[in-house]
Amino acid sequence: MAIRSPLVNDSGNIKEMSSAQVNQIIDQVVYQYSLNPSVSLSVVNSGGSLGSISDTRMQAGAMSTHNSAFPNEATTEEPSVVTVTYDKVSQARASVSPTGDTGTTWPVYYNASGQIQAMSLVDVKDTFLHPAINLLTAATTTTQQGGTYHINTATSVAGSTLVSATPIFVDSRTDTSLYTDDAAGLGFTRDKTYSSGGANGSNVVEMNNTTDLTVGMTIFKPDNTTLPDKATSPTIITNINGNELTLSQNFIAQASGTYTIGSEAVDQSTTITSYYLHKVDGSNTAYTVPFYSNAQNNLQEFAPATFQTLLQGWIRNIAVDSAEGYQISYTLAASGAGQVRGSGMSDTRLNGTGNYKTFEVGGDDYRAQEFPDGTPTTVNTYYLRINKS
Repeated sequence: MAIRSPLVNDSGNIKEMSSAQVNQIIDQVVYQYSLNPSVSLSVVNSGGSLGSISDTRMQAGAMSTHNSAFPNEATTEEPSVVTVTYDKVSQARASVSPTGDTGTTWPVYYNASGQIQAMSLVDVKDTFLHPAINLLTAATTTTQQGGTYHINTATSVAGSTLVSATPIFVDSRTDTSLYTDDAAGLGFTRDKTYSSGGANGSNVVEMNNTTDLTVGMTIFKPDNTTLPDKATSPTIITNINGNELTLSQNFIAQASGTYTIGSEAVDQSTTITSYYLHKVDGSNTAYTVPFYSNAQNNLQEFAPATFQTLLQGWIRNIAVDSAEGYQISYTLAASGAGQVRGSGMSDTRLNGTGNYKTFEVGGDDYRAQEFPDGTPTTVNTYYLRINKS
């Protein structure tokens, strides 16, 4: 490594920078990066380039019904896992063309012979740029990580800017209070008459007036002539589009007639925690401007704007294209290399085996359904990580 001590003006005298003054320039490099990060993250609707992470929760089994006795617990459908995929974070890498090194572009220093010499690009990388990347890729989220990203459960975080009000991950869980075993739940019944569709082998049918129905309810005909057996193979509504119903199974005969629709909706959940993407704010710290060798080979202090443009161009370049192991990238996963940035994103769900409930609607309609139960457990925890490579 070639770490240099650039020369500065000390009340009219030429003096080598102290280590504290070098660190001030390193902080300024970080600030310049924060103004225009070359590795940026954004929140998209779907298809984010950082890949997908999954939220899981339990949903009830479909309701079973019988005309003379409650369906046995061993025959009712068990609660199952609902998986929601989140792929909302995309990474972009800018194309950067920084100022080339002419041999006198950078600050000057005293070489081993005591002569004044311009720093090379390698010297600048070792003295300023690579240490700045080390700060940017640390696990903390202070101003020394300005322009990089982290996760938080809040939408407002001091010292950071919210990237999007859309959460990048939501941990949802079954709301057991919404499942009941009374007339508001298993006993809920609506009779709907056939309108059109529902041919043999089709799972789409139009009914008259579906405004009081919910996805996840069970649908059957009392005489079981058009759908699979309601006790051993219940059919549920998977989608409602106007008066058109999409079902989980195909009809086995023409669908005309009157249908009974009821039960608890199988998927009833609540949001536990939402997670948001933030970008760390930079801080324009004071620093001492160094000398450089001008066109007449005289020492001259950099104009601050000129020096800062040089620093910004090269720190942005290194962040996206480094052959020395200082390139910045992000990952979003449960495990992997790099420094964790902010909150871990937990996927939790209930761990029970099913809460068997029954309800008698009438003398020829005995219903049973298994609801999610148990205690919340953490299935997976995902992290945003920043990597230097």
